[in-house]
Amino acid sequence: MAENNLKVIIIDDEESGRSALRNFIAETSRDVTVVAEADGVASGIGQILLQKPDLVFLDVRMQDGTGFDLLEKIPERDFQVVFVTSFDHYAVQAFRFSAVDYLLKPVDPDLLSDAIEKARIAQSRSDISSKLDVLVSNIGKLEKLAIPSVEGIRFVRIDEIVRCESDDNYTTVFMRNGEIIVVSKTLKDYERLLGEMHFCRVHKQHLVNLKYVEKYVPGDGGYLILEDGSHVDVSRRKKDQLLDLLMK
Repeated sequence: MAENNLKVIIIDDEESGRSALRNFIAETSRDVTVVAEADGVASGIGQILLQKPDLVFLDVRMQDGTGFDLLEKIPERDFQVVFVTSFDHYAVQAFRFSAVDYLLKPVDPDLLSDAIEKARIAQSRSDISSKLDVLVSNIGKLEKLAIPSVEGIRFVRIDEIVRCESDDNYTTVFMRNGEIIVVSKTLKDYERLLGEMHFCRVHKQHLVNLKYVEKYVPGDGGYLILEDGSHVDVSRRKKDQLLDLLMK
């Protein structure tokens, strides 16, 4: 790693996220140069191979895959990684053991500075690749989701979310304990975050945790009866995909 100057790449599919990090770095960190930005796995891989950075700020879930997908596709992972994510999880200790850090969105500038300082004093590049291998082996251990609310950021267990329902630019999250949380994010945002974690978009208005499906009632598209007693419509377009997942 460069002794005096860190070459940094920011990879996030949200321009606002990249902009916030870029501005924080410019305001708070000396001898740090953002040499490139990317909005997904494919473009991120290209920039890493081209720029050979010392440090990568990497989103966990993007439109064309995950940050883990990116790491698996890089043949020489000789750089530090700081994940920037909406998730909290029980793999935090594994991340720290792997000599990488994580930041929760929205990013706290003080924690960002701490992460950069950790990168400065990290072990030599020859050790980084093997430690990232440990990190990649922990894929799938994300357990909690950060949900912004008027009271602040709530951390809820993903396996306690029964379903999410769209209301234009808002999403209503229904928890197993009966709690209802209204969030100023779209259902598409949550489909992208949870789509690989046993959730299925069964309708333009509904994202369902398949763990809580008790019954599928056939019809034009049919509907689901969930553990909490709610009835959720299934669109004709989503019906075959849903039935395939339920059978598996």
